[in-house]
Amino acid sequence: MESDAFPTKKQSNVFRLKCSVQTYDWGIRGQDSLVARLFALNSGSVIDPDKPYAEFWMGTHDSGPSFLIPAAVENGGRIDSYSTSLKSWVLENPNVLGDKVVQKWGSDIPFLFKVLSVAKPLSIQAHPDKELAKELHILQPKVYRDANHKPEMALAITDFEALCGFISLEELKYVLHTVPESVEMIGTAATNRLLLLDDEDEEEDLKSALRLAFTQLMSAPKLLISKVISELTRRLHSESEVRQLTAKEALVLNLEKQYPDDVGIIAAFFLNYVKLSAGEALYLGANEPHAYIKGECIECMATSDNVVRAGLTPKFRDVQTLCAMLTYKQGFPEILQGVPMNPYITKYVPPFDEFEVDRCALPKGTSVLFPSSPGPSIFLVAGGKGMMMLNEESVESDVISEGDVLFVPAETEINLTSEVELLIFRTGVNNKFFDTFMNGK
Repeated sequence: MESDAFPTKKQSNVFRLKCSVQTYDWGIRGQDSLVARLFALNSGSVIDPDKPYAEFWMGTHDSGPSFLIPAAVENGGRIDSYSTSLKSWVLENPNVLGDKVVQKWGSDIPFLFKVLSVAKPLSIQAHPDKELAKELHILQPKVYRDANHKPEMALAITDFEALCGFISLEELKYVLHTVPESVEMIGTAATNRLLLLDDEDEEEDLKSALRLAFTQLMSAPKLLISKVISELTRRLHSESEVRQLTAKEALVLNLEKQYPDDVGIIAAFFLNYVKLSAGEALYLGANEPHAYIKGECIECMATSDNVVRAGLTPKFRDVQTLCAMLTYKQGFPEILQGVPMNPYITKYVPPFDEFEVDRCALPKGTSVLFPSSPGPSIFLVAGGKGMMMLNEESVESDVISEGDVLFVPAETEINLTSEVELLIFRTGVNNKFFDTFMNGK
C-alpha cells in the first residue's frame, strides 16, 4: 500500500534503502568486515565481533530484500523494520524502471548488487543458464530458489583471489605430469586421452576429454579422495623443504587446512588461480566453474541466488548437475580494468544485459555528475561523506555518507559533491542493452 512517506507513482524521487546482510560461515568476522561496517551504518545495528559478515545485499531478491526508508526515518526517526519492500514498491510503480526495462524484464529490477567480505574460500560452484535454472527450480525449489540465470561480475575493493574457469590444455598436461595425485584421481584412461590431445584437435574432443576427467575427479569415492589428499599434502610439505612451492601449491595446502579431505583441493589444480588488484574486475557467464578465495569485492549479477556446488563446502553438493552443465572452456579469464568516463568515474561493462558497474572516487571538495540512464540504478556510498543533488542546477541537496544505499529511478541525473573523499559504486542496467534496443536488434 502506498503512503505519503514514500514517492508516489508520478514522482521520480531518489530514496534510501535499508538492505540485508548474509552471515555465511566464510565471511570476515566482526569489525574487520566491510560488509559488517556498511550494514551497521545502513541499518543502525551493532556489529557482533564473533559473527561472520559475508554479503551485503542491495536489490529485490526474496532471499535478501531491501526496504524503503520513509522520509520520517531519514529525518531523524528510528531505523526499525519496514513493511514496504523495494520489490513491492517497484511492482506498483514500474515507471521508475523505464519502459525498455519493463518490456525486457517486467516490473522488477533485473540486477542484484552486493558487497562480499571473504575470509575463507567459497564452494567450487557454477550458476545455471536460464533453461537449466527453470528445470532445477521445478525439481528442487528449496535448493534452487528461483528460475533465473546468474551471470555475475566481481570488482575488487581489496586484493582479491579466486579460482575461475579451466586452465589451458598446455597447463593441464603440465599438471598431469607433475601432480601424480591428479592422475590417481581421474584414472589412466582419462589421463592418456588428455595427454594425446593438442590445440589442433576439434574443440568438442577437447571438451569431451576434459568433461570425462573432471567428472571422474569430482565423483571419486571418499576413501580415495582422503587417501590422495593425504599423499598430496605429505609430498608438498616434504618438497617445500627443498624448493619454493608454486602459488597454486601453496593455495592447495591452505585449502586442505580449511576443508580437509575435500575433493575441491585436487580440483583447484584444474582451475585458473586469479589474483585481482583493487579496481580490477572478473566476470563469469553461466555454467562456468569458480570459487572466490579471499578478499573484499563489489559483486553484481542478474537477480538470482542459484548456485550448483560440488566442492569446498559443507553444504548440499550436486556433483552430477555441475559436471553435466559446465561449458568446459579453457584459458585464462578476461580481466576488466574499467573504462575511465571522466577523472573520477570508471565504468565496468561485462557482456551481460542486466548490469554494469561504475566506480567513483571523488577527492575532497570536488563534484561529478552521473548522467541519467534509461533504466534504474542503485548507488552505494562505500566511504566518505558529501552532498547529493538531483542535477547540476538543483538548489536542494541531501547529505550522503558511508553506508547509504540509494535507489535512483530511470531518467534521473545525480550530482555529487564530496565533503570528505567519497567512494561510490553504482550499478545499473548495461547501457549496451539500451543501444541494442534502440537499434531494434
